[in-house]
Amino acid sequence: MSASKLVKPAVEYKESFLEALDEFHAEGRYQFLDHAELEKDFETFVDDLNEGSRHLHKTFSDWAEPVPETILWLVKEDKYIGTFNIRQRLNWHLEKWGGHINFVIRPSMRGKGFGKKILHKGMPYVSYLGIDRALITLNPRNKEGIRIVEFCGGEFEDETPETDKFPSRLRYWLNCN
Repeated sequence: MSASKLVKPAVEYKESFLEALDEFHAEGRYQFLDHAELEKDFETFVDDLNEGSRHLHKTFSDWAEPVPETILWLVKEDKYIGTFNIRQRLNWHLEKWGGHINFVIRPSMRGKGFGKKILHKGMPYVSYLGIDRALITLNPRNKEGIRIVEFCGGEFEDETPETDKFPSRLRYWLNCN
């Protein structure tokens, strides 16, 4: 059995990614990604992710400056496990509510140590992109995410207050060197 690894999004993970998308949809995530549309043209979706012209989150491009983003998938054998996003710089919005790093593990693979693995394996990529200290923000109710970030050396800075448009976020800094 092979170890999990981070890879660029690839067509070979289509079936597993689409299964994971159904899992995410069931918990209310990624509603802006249409399963049927991706089923028809997964290759273009993957190409767009790798070129940085499409993201795995709903962007706020009409009022927040877009930033370059690198997307990696955690896979094991032929199975998609999760996504690791690296935002290569911060805009005003990401400084409060998004951070440099975002990661998500598909629901059926949670509780198996993959959260720690994806963050640990992703940090050399963050460093390679020239980020010495990376900001990661978390929902205060995401107890498992908080444990993962703290286990990986995240230093708590503060909590952003909830606004009429955005929820409260805990802000942590990770050293990337």
